[in-house]
Parts: sequence; structure tokens; C-alpha cells
Amino acid sequence: MIKQDDELDKLEEDIRIVKNKYDQFFAGIQKTPPMQERRNIEVFIHELNRQKMRDNARRFRFNQLLTRYNQFREMWARKMREREEGPLDYRRRRDALAGPPAPPKAHPAAPRSVTSSAPEPYVKLAAGTNGEELKSLYADLERVHLELGKLPTITFDQLRQMVQKQGEMVRNRYHVNVVGFRVDVVDGKVKLKAKPIQE
Repeated sequence: MIKQDDELDKLEEDIRIVKNKYDQFFAGIQKTPPMQERRNIEVFIHELNRQKMRDNARRFRFNQLLTRYNQFREMWARKMREREEGPLDYRRRRDALAGPPAPPKAHPAAPRSVTSSAPEPYVKLAAGTNGEELKSLYADLERVHLELGKLPTITFDQLRQMVQKQGEMVRNRYHVNVVGFRVDVVDGKVKLKAKPIQE
């Protein structure tokens, strides 16, 4: 039990150290982000997740650390994009991609499903879409994998190729320009779902 607690203590300390190094990088104190240390954490998370944690308290603490680390990853990714594009350019580009807010539509209330919750919003991708929507989709993919205690099984480039291939098939089949993608978990496995969107 001491060894197991030491492992989670080490993970918590490693996350704290990498966060401090990222803070120093974004403040201009460090010249490069701590990519190797971050990779070491993700390998360690993968090793810990392969263990069968029968102790509920330990599993709960591990999941808390995973959630915290995932929040840091999303924050670092956002700051890296802002750093590359500039905060103002990044916000303008994000708002331009989002388009004007749609006016609320009056629809009769749909009956509530008792078997499943409302689906997560889809990331909309048109033909020739640039990388912002893909980055958002990949961030969702990473988040869901980490919530399951896993590391993503595909790279960003592999996701882009998969989305392009599936998107083209859906566009040709349903004669639409926009395809929505979302990350789902089916039987404990992370899946990418696509649907045609009429606009």
C-alpha cells in the first residue's frame, strides 16, 4: 500500500513540476516547453492505468489527478495557440469560425429519452476546413481518453486523415457540405461519430 501511495504522490508531484515549468515557459523564463517531462507523465499514467486498482479511494484519487492533468493540457494547448497567433488574432479567428450566433428557434419540446442523455455537440467540419475545428475535435478525443485513464491511440495527423475520408464519404452520400463529428464512448472504447448537417 505504501508503494501504491508513493506512485500517486509521484504523479501528483510530477504534474506540479511540469505545470510550474509551463508557467515559466509562458512567462518567458524558459525558452522551450517541458515536452519530455510531459511525455514521461503520460507514459506513467498509462502504466498506472494498466494496474487493476481495487482500492476505491486510490482509484478516486487517480481519477482526480487525471482530471486535473487534462485541464492543464487543455489550458496549455490554448495558450500555445494564443502564443502562435497572438491573443487578439486567436479570438478573432475563433469568433469568425464560429460565425454569427444563430437566433433561437421555436421548436415543440421533444420527448425526453429515458435511455440516454443528450448527445455532446458535434464539431462541424466543411470541405477544406482549416485546423481550428480539428484541434477542437482532437482536444475532445484527448479529454475522453484521459477520463478513461488512457492515452490517445491516434495522432493529430491520423485524425485529420480519418476526418477527411469519413467527411468526404458522408458529403457524397447525403449531398451536404458540412459534416458533424463527435467523440463517443461505446462499450468502453472511444469512437468517432459522423453525421450529415443540412445548412
